[in-house]
Amino acid sequence: MFDKLMEMFRDLAGETVDDQLFSAGDHRVATAALLVHLVAVDGVIDEQEQATLKTVLMEKFDLSEDETADLIAVASQQDKEAVDFYHFTSILKRELDEQGRIEMIEMMWELVFADGQIDEFEDNMVWRVSELLGVSRRDRIRMRQHVQAQAELSEE
Repeated sequence: MFDKLMEMFRDLAGETVDDQLFSAGDHRVATAALLVHLVAVDGVIDEQEQATLKTVLMEKFDLSEDETADLIAVASQQDKEAVDFYHFTSILKRELDEQGRIEMIEMMWELVFADGQIDEFEDNMVWRVSELLGVSRRDRIRMRQHVQAQAELSEE
């Protein structure tokens, strides 16, 4: 019944199914919003970080380039409206199992290492999000070491 009521409101508002591809409570939006924030947290957004963001989201969620651009746009808006990380991490904690939350931290480390430098703000954000997601210190460090080793191999 609730779904029918929501559908009626969407019809009245003129929304289509395409408009609803990424809703505010979607774990993909929560993931992307945290990643968008992470890319910008050091005050410098370079092309490599932007490219890595797109690649990570496309691969993780099996999206086309247009869908990825839409997801990033929705996530950027959600990030601008957010007061803190709790809104996003609560969605992820509810929707993802332990392995999914660890993979989220791995994606964050991929973005941190994208520009070849670890900024203290980026490191701090990964730590804070890990804590909110219930990812252990051990798993957070393990993911960091894994991504760092991959980054070093790709540089050779």
